[in-house]
Amino acid sequence: MLHRCAPTNRSVRALVAATLVTLLVAGCQLLGAADSPGASSEAASAAPSASDPTPTPRQTVSLPEATPLPAFTLYAVRGGDSLLSIAARFRTSPLSLSYWNRDRYPTLDPDTTTYAPDRIEDGWRLRLIPGVEVDPEDFLPLPSESPSASPTTIPSPPSSPAASSTATPVPSTAGGPSILIYHGPRTSHGIALTLDMGGRLDPATQIMDWLISHEVKATIFPTGVMGTTATGRMVLARVKAHPELFAVGNHSWSHPDFRTLDGAAIADQLNRCEAAVAPLAGRTTRPFFRPPFGGQDADVRAAVGAAGWHDMVMWDVDTIDWRPESDGGPTTAAIVAKVVTNARGGSIVLMHLGGYHTLAALPGVVDGLADRGLKPVRLSDWYH
Repeated sequence: MLHRCAPTNRSVRALVAATLVTLLVAGCQLLGAADSPGASSEAASAAPSASDPTPTPRQTVSLPEATPLPAFTLYAVRGGDSLLSIAARFRTSPLSLSYWNRDRYPTLDPDTTTYAPDRIEDGWRLRLIPGVEVDPEDFLPLPSESPSASPTTIPSPPSSPAASSTATPVPSTAGGPSILIYHGPRTSHGIALTLDMGGRLDPATQIMDWLISHEVKATIFPTGVMGTTATGRMVLARVKAHPELFAVGNHSWSHPDFRTLDGAAIADQLNRCEAAVAPLAGRTTRPFFRPPFGGQDADVRAAVGAAGWHDMVMWDVDTIDWRPESDGGPTTAAIVAKVVTNARGGSIVLMHLGGYHTLAALPGVVDGLADRGLKPVRLSDWYH
């Protein structure tokens, strides 16, 4: 029969000594970690100093890989291929292949009477994202490229009067109504990535750091309220430090629908935002204004122009990145596909610094645009 032996005093002392050594080693490791660089708390690094109105941006940020998956790839058509067989091989749909490549091969444009998806040729290089299918409602009809075509044939958002849009807006006269801008010059190889800052602020600073580290130009539209938060101040500090990369515009003080305000209230919204944002960004928000919710009409344009903002910046590509997937918002791949497929020279892309998948989508967007010979620019590169 086996018996359990009671521990001797010697064995107890040995056990206690071993335990103390273990605790001492663990404590030293914890102290070393606490004393190591970068171990300060998130709150301490995020809070601006009372004596420094433009805090130094944090250096410890998490950036996405340069080419995240899923991303566009090119497939060279070979003999015997069809859209159906290629779609099956890459787990997508023939209609997706058509929309992704209609700008290169006009017979693949589903929105025309010449659509011929059953006729593809050897050597064609088809753009695709494996495992992704598009929603046709995300794609605008391609504009006519004939010499007689109007430069404003890209459809404006449904609530916007198309007659007010011009390809190269002329600044309004002093006190005159602001000019609606849905896109820049179509002869340009530039694309304006515009990022609103009017609500959710995560991951705003990481997006800015990615743009800076990859030298990608953009235009930032902050509200005055968000611009004066701790995160907003860090965003604007980056804008101030990199005038070669960022333009800045006015997105109102508190993001109301301007169609519900009178002229005096509109001027107050614009001026309060300017007073808050301009010192932090190191430059004025004029002449660019983006109306909250895209809400504008003749009265709004008149009041905004009279206040001194003569360029009312809309968009022709809307990522809807502010909406979470749980509420029907886009995935990372959907954002990449929508921008790369719909954008053309002069396009203005609407994004948000608080977009749910904007940070992850940006590398694929920039790479995909580059594949089409398009490069991000600031609005100030087109208009002054």
